[in-house]
Amino acid sequence: MVWTTLAKVIGMADSSVLSSHQPSRPAEGDAAGAVGAERDSARQQMPDPLRADVRLLGAMLGTVLEQYGGPELLEDVERLRRAVIDVRGARADDAAVAELVAAWPLERADEVARAFTVYFHLTNLAEEHQRIRSLRRRDDSAGPPRESLADTVARIREGEGEERLTELVDSMEFRPVLTAHPTEARRRAVATAIQRISLLLGEFNDPRNGSAETSEIRRRMLEEIDLLWRTAQLRSTKLDPLDEVRTAMAAFDETIFRVVPAIYRALDTALDPAGAGLRPALAPAFVRYGSWIGGDRDGNPYVTHQVTREAISIQSEHVLRALENAAVRIGRSLTVAEESTPPSADVAGALAAAQAAQPALLAQLAARSPQEPHRQLLLYAAERIRATRERDADLAYRGPEELLADLRTVQESLAGAGAVRQAHGELQHLIWQLETFGFHLAELEIRQHSAVHARALAELRAGGDRSAETEEVLATLRVVAWIQDRFGVDACRRYVVSFTRSADDVAAVYELAERAMPAGKAPVLDVVPLFETGEDLAASPTVLDGMLALSPVAHRLESTGRRMEVMLGYSDSAKDVGPVSATLRLYDAQANLAAWARRHGITLTLFHGRGGALGRGGGPANRAVLAQAPGSVDGRFKVTEQGEVIFARYGHGAIARRHVEQVGSAVLLASTREVRERAERAAERFRALADRIAESAHRSYRELIDTEGFAAWFAQVSPLEEIGELRLGSRPARRSAARGLDDLRAIPWVFAWTQTRVNLPGWYGLGSGLAAGGDLEELRAAYAEWPLFASLLDNAEMSLAKTDRQIAARYLALGDRADLTERVLAEYDRTRELVLRVTQHTRLLENRTVLSRAVDLRNPYVDALSHLQLRALKALRAGVADDAERVRVQKLLLLTVNGVAAGLQNTG
Repeated sequence: MVWTTLAKVIGMADSSVLSSHQPSRPAEGDAAGAVGAERDSARQQMPDPLRADVRLLGAMLGTVLEQYGGPELLEDVERLRRAVIDVRGARADDAAVAELVAAWPLERADEVARAFTVYFHLTNLAEEHQRIRSLRRRDDSAGPPRESLADTVARIREGEGEERLTELVDSMEFRPVLTAHPTEARRRAVATAIQRISLLLGEFNDPRNGSAETSEIRRRMLEEIDLLWRTAQLRSTKLDPLDEVRTAMAAFDETIFRVVPAIYRALDTALDPAGAGLRPALAPAFVRYGSWIGGDRDGNPYVTHQVTREAISIQSEHVLRALENAAVRIGRSLTVAEESTPPSADVAGALAAAQAAQPALLAQLAARSPQEPHRQLLLYAAERIRATRERDADLAYRGPEELLADLRTVQESLAGAGAVRQAHGELQHLIWQLETFGFHLAELEIRQHSAVHARALAELRAGGDRSAETEEVLATLRVVAWIQDRFGVDACRRYVVSFTRSADDVAAVYELAERAMPAGKAPVLDVVPLFETGEDLAASPTVLDGMLALSPVAHRLESTGRRMEVMLGYSDSAKDVGPVSATLRLYDAQANLAAWARRHGITLTLFHGRGGALGRGGGPANRAVLAQAPGSVDGRFKVTEQGEVIFARYGHGAIARRHVEQVGSAVLLASTREVRERAERAAERFRALADRIAESAHRSYRELIDTEGFAAWFAQVSPLEEIGELRLGSRPARRSAARGLDDLRAIPWVFAWTQTRVNLPGWYGLGSGLAAGGDLEELRAAYAEWPLFASLLDNAEMSLAKTDRQIAARYLALGDRADLTERVLAEYDRTRELVLRVTQHTRLLENRTVLSRAVDLRNPYVDALSHLQLRALKALRAGVADDAERVRVQKLLLLTVNGVAAGLQNTG
């Protein structure tokens, strides 16, 4: 079957960055031949289990397509597949591919686009299974895996000693903040269908199956793939914020709640392998999740105070159910008898108090668990968690501290009676989960633009009628007070102010909070300034000086032990000044803020607003931590986890554990003297070089985007405006009704460039910067010795590998601006050449074999979708007179946007 042929040649993908490679494909046969040779090599290197999974899924999809559209549909898919491969191998010109897709009726073009899109969904899950196999093999290897907590603990213990290790572990914090940025292109129905197929694939590969079981699993997989094919790939309605909340809850329910204690156990075991599970835990609960979903109202009119209230209620429902289920499971298994494990006086007293308060309930528990007091108390705690969820005031806990006290009472009693394994095993996992998630799951953070606060405050000071916007600001602050009263202060106390320009922007929030509530009833707030543009980053220490003079800030510093948080925006800074200059300015801001905090005796946490895409601060999170300015991490790292990144990192337990372990390990290492001093030496040596690079890169970038007509050209050559029709999320793509670049959010900016296969936000200007840098050997030394510079070039190399020059040129030509097209492609050629010279790689991603193999194998099939998208874009740009046909063309365009996102595994 022809689709099985396709299945044989798709390759393996990296977990977070996939794309088209071979950016420069000139007509010369030697270069094109090299492309084909690399694809052949990549195909031969594919692991056998992955090859088998891809063949299986591809053959099943082929069956579904043939049953749906007959052999003609399969033949058209195969013709396009052969055509794009021939172009890659220099056996044909891509004009022939354009002619092929242009000849199909729209209905057939639609079906072919869907076929490639569904195929990418299936290969993505096959690759995920292969990654899980690789992680398990790594765990089975001799010695701790690289970048694991065990490996890091051993390195720090050897290099800095036990006392310093204990100090670092005790102070470590990792705060991932889930956000609802609209970068998950798949519908929830599609994602759910893929998950069902993934579970079946795991069952299919279980060696314990008999032939009858295998046959039945195969039938079910075919049924699910048929359902995936028939499921609409595009959303018919726009998501609302509560849909986004519920989507994020799936990651919590399926992986995060269970993975967190496993990570703590790994750290605890690394600290004392012999005593793990036999003594009180040495590992602290160092992860604290936050969320902007339902709290981020900056530019999103659909996030209201009612949504915020409902969002925290949904979160609480999920975490209380999870805690209740865990308490029931552990309680039912805790069948230690009173005779062998006598209870402590505290357990006896707690049961006596419970008997007095709830005699009927205690009678039931005693009847089910006679002579098992520890079991009775833990099951009673489970009943109280249920009552908390159902808001039964007579039985409910008043807060997580009360539950933690009960769990500790049981734990200490068990340990005192000699049952140390029961005390420090599964019960400790439940304690860790409670310490991590409380009764609110993730701290709900509020974000709003400083201009909104300024307008509201001006209205209130002037008196008279209040606008709906001002009433909403006040209502939001009242909801914060309600959340704190209902779930505790830690459930919602951080208030992020976008585009903070002065201390007045911070003071405005505190004044609004006072005006929103009766005297003395204002909520507890930690107002977090967000610095986003290059100019704002440079001015950030001055703004903080002004904050120290504010009495509410001084009061909070006194209450928190002089702890403060500052947020750095990666997306808008990169869009403002370009990727190279933004990287250096963010680094300088971190260094300046860390020095400011030391001068003022403040424990500062920097909150990194990083996106999933390289153009928005994305890339490997653990390497990003190690590239931060010396002293700016200091045991604490907070970062946004956005859009499709949430499911890439938390979609499976093994992958989620690896992600959190890698970041936790990097936080520990970045806080060591060795890493800090090495980074300080490199920064001092190469700072002048970096400044020359950044200055030239910034000039090149601004010259491009400041060119007359650039914004209109960008909208013409990309599906920028059409992306808004994908209904990816609740938030509008623009902050206002204007149509310029300034009001355009960074997410659609990056997403649109990704679709064009240009990926400009990830690399533009770097070539000009490196050319101005001077001595090649000095550049190579900076790459070898300075983590910041290495991260900058490595991320640019990945972004360049996601660029396809020949297809990009076809998109750029749609704008009929030869000058802009030539400028972009010339900078691409310059950047690619100089990056390779500095890194001394003979080709892009030479040192990333798994990712390189994935790129080489996927390229042609992303090309196929790009050609279909180009057909639709050309028709729309030329103008489609018939309304019905225009709707069909727009649908084809959006299908290809969805498919390219699946093929690249990256959007915005």
